Amino acid sequence: MTQKPFPIPVVPAADDAPEQDLATSACASGEPYALMVLGDSMLPEFEEGEIIVIEPEGLARDGSFVIAYLEEIDNEAERHIFRQLVQHPDGWMLKPLNPLYPNVAIRGLEVVKGVVIMKKKPGRRRAMKTYA
Repeated sequence: MTQKPFPIPVVPAADDAPEQDLATSACASGEPYALMVLGDSMLPEFEEGEIIVIEPEGLARDGSFVIAYLEEIDNEAERHIFRQLVQHPDGWMLKPLNPLYPNVAIRGLEVVKGVVIMKKKPGRRRAMKTYA
C-alpha cells in the first residue's frame, strides 16, 4: 500500500501573531469543504452550478485551481475568488479560464486559501473529476 505525501499548508508564518487558545484553534479549519461554482469566469472547465471540493491545506502549484482571498480587487471590498494559479517570471497571478475576465496579479501565495481537489455535477453520480 503506497501512502500519499503529506500536504504542506499554504499559510505564511506570522511571528507577531497572537497566541491562539488551543480549544479554538483545534477546530476543523483544515477539513475539506464544498462550494458551488457561480458565474462563467472558469468556463469551459467549470460550469455554473457544479460543486467543487476545496482542500484548505492542499499544495498550491503552477496550474492549480485555487480559492484565494483578495483584500481589494477592481475597487470592490475584500472577497474570495476562484481562479487558476499561474506562475510568471514576474511572480504569481490568478487566471480565469474565460478570456472575458482579467488576470489578477498577486504578491504571493499567502492569498491562496485552498486548492480544488474535485468537481462534480449535482445529481449525477458518475460525473466527477479529480485534480491533483
